[in-house]
Amino acid sequence: MKHCILFATADWDEPYWTNKQHTASELARQGWRVLYVESVGLRSPGMASRRNWKRLWRRLKAGLHTLIFGARQRRKNIWVLSPLAIPAQHHRPFVGWLNRTLLQGMLRRFIETQQFAKPLIWTYHPYMLDAIAAIEPRTLLYHCVDDLAAVPGVDAEAFRQAEQKLLEKADAVFATSKPLAEHCAHLNPNTHFLPNVADADHFGRALEPGPIPDDLAAIPEPRLVYHGVLSDFKVDFALLRKAAQLRPDWHWILIGEEREGQKSGLLAQLAELPNVHLMGHRSYETLPDYLRGIQVGILPSLINDYTRSMFPMKYFEYLAAGLPVVSTPLEFTQTHRAGLEIAQTAEEMINAVERQIQRGRFFAKEVSNMIADNTWRTRTEKMLETIMPGNIKPHIETV
Repeated sequence: MKHCILFATADWDEPYWTNKQHTASELARQGWRVLYVESVGLRSPGMASRRNWKRLWRRLKAGLHTLIFGARQRRKNIWVLSPLAIPAQHHRPFVGWLNRTLLQGMLRRFIETQQFAKPLIWTYHPYMLDAIAAIEPRTLLYHCVDDLAAVPGVDAEAFRQAEQKLLEKADAVFATSKPLAEHCAHLNPNTHFLPNVADADHFGRALEPGPIPDDLAAIPEPRLVYHGVLSDFKVDFALLRKAAQLRPDWHWILIGEEREGQKSGLLAQLAELPNVHLMGHRSYETLPDYLRGIQVGILPSLINDYTRSMFPMKYFEYLAAGLPVVSTPLEFTQTHRAGLEIAQTAEEMINAVERQIQRGRFFAKEVSNMIADNTWRTRTEKMLETIMPGNIKPHIETV
């Protein structure tokens, strides 16, 4: 039996699934037994206590439940462990010792009760090294999907120091963008560049005939969509507002909610426009139905220290749903151009969207050619092939 302990930076029940939940699900589908360890908290508790107290309270209850009753099985082959931890204080000696001791105890009990022998350690952050000191792993894998040191509220210096230790110990590193791969390769020569991918079967449902939700059908065409967290350090709300003002006959659909603790004045101004529709959160299951009624998918990302190293999953999700894409010039646009137009200013975005509307939605065969092997199944299989015993060898695929 194959076992994996996956240390995530997202809670299992987050409304917007990321690499972490998809990877755990794919590993489980392939027969691995997976312990999904939720986020230990990266942002400062000062920010959290003022703005995110509801989330802290949920995490406290979940952590106490895990401490008392152990990890909960949520799906076939997947258990979820909610750490009881003081967030973002990993560098403080006493707090670090307390967090480490609690997590070690939770892990030890789970490993003993579920007989997790020589697990693969798959981590998305470095604040787990001390907690696994007593574990004899099959392999230590670092999946670097974001520049977490650039996230507002994260202690960048403490994170970099911890990440350096992880990079020095990891048997293999996988990075989702070239800048991240170059960063990691300085300390770990076995670094591989593998971009983000998509759940092609799920989003491909938008290619099939079917209903369009009533709230979307009531909005005139053409409809342009952004779906995901409406984060003020990721999304260029000012750019969207200017573009929406330039073309009041187009309708800009935003599916998602603001990140916890955020109240963006720019987003509030954007929402005042009659052709901008903030639809709030829609479940992952219903997203293909919404994308079925959309003409163009947009990636209006800010260009900053965080987004420069970002490869948005939405790119392949839009393509899988048959949508042509318009993006600001993120780094990934230098290597991935299928179905894509690039725009930096509002005027350029209008022109790019116009071209994509004229191009029209993609047919299933076109989508298959553009998606190719950029799916969670093929990507996870490739990563596992690389790290299986005998396959680990020092090389850098892209740097």
